[in-house]
Amino acid sequence: MSPEHILGLLLPHRRATDHAPPQAFGPQLDRLHALVDAGQPIVFTLPGFPCKSPNPAKVLGRLPDAGERLALRFLHDLCTRIAEVYPPGARMLICSDGHVFGDLIGVPDDHIDEYAAELHALIHTERLDSLGLFDLRDVLGATSCADKRGRIDAEYAPTLDEVRAQARGDEQARRLYLGITRFLFEDTADFDGTRSALQRRCRDRAYSVVRRSIAWGRVVQRHHPDALRLSIHPQPAGSAKFGIRLLDTPDVWTTPWHSCVLRHPGGRVELLPRHRAERLGSVVSRDGRPDHFQAIRPIREMTILSAGTAAQRTHDERLGPPPKRVSTGA
Repeated sequence: MSPEHILGLLLPHRRATDHAPPQAFGPQLDRLHALVDAGQPIVFTLPGFPCKSPNPAKVLGRLPDAGERLALRFLHDLCTRIAEVYPPGARMLICSDGHVFGDLIGVPDDHIDEYAAELHALIHTERLDSLGLFDLRDVLGATSCADKRGRIDAEYAPTLDEVRAQARGDEQARRLYLGITRFLFEDTADFDGTRSALQRRCRDRAYSVVRRSIAWGRVVQRHHPDALRLSIHPQPAGSAKFGIRLLDTPDVWTTPWHSCVLRHPGGRVELLPRHRAERLGSVVSRDGRPDHFQAIRPIREMTILSAGTAAQRTHDERLGPPPKRVSTGA
């Protein structure tokens, strides 16, 4: 099986703001050629799945729900489809980064531990055997989370001045900085100051998030140097990272941990902030916890789908028959 064919399985799910032909993805093709020529399994690394947003206007709770479940199924299905055409197979290593950012995004470490434990349980109960998890504990053992963050800051992170300079001089870095600033602003549920004060605080903190993100990327690269690197952020063609869209979303930034699943009549699902989803449907519970929303009337808020997300729908529609519906929120 040619590397170009394998790349073709990824391209319909690309998370990006541009369109590019397959030959524009040189770093990915180079990595695939090396692995295929050696007859090695393809290993993907995907930093993400950190924890739920602390803002209850965006999510149903602090534990994984339908969004994570469907995203994990999609990633497993992607590996399965690659294995069908490439016998050595493929494996997805989710580099869960909640403890990397917990102090910067206002989520306690024990909440992150609970989220990670549920991810492990989901992978096991759903039999998603092509998926694995990797986090700071695999790198630095049983030291405290604060100590782990201090270590990666000291050993892997660029300086804040370097991050600021890159955001000023590089368009892709600037977009990432602005996107993270937006997430920090939207994820803040309780703030006593003014809106402008919160904006200033989030702009300052975003530089630290970018700095820590670069550090975590370097850790992942050091421990998995032969992997093909995926990203939950939009990436331009030719980047060393390949941006991947996990589910149907209203923009290129939304993730399952910043939103809720809304299931439409007919089975299509999309990710929306809770405050929007609850206007369109009712909460459905699973295993005693709020899990997703089921649309209960004709939908007026429609997402404009790109050609790339349309190809992904068949993997997003596997929620199955909805469990018992409840009429209240979380």
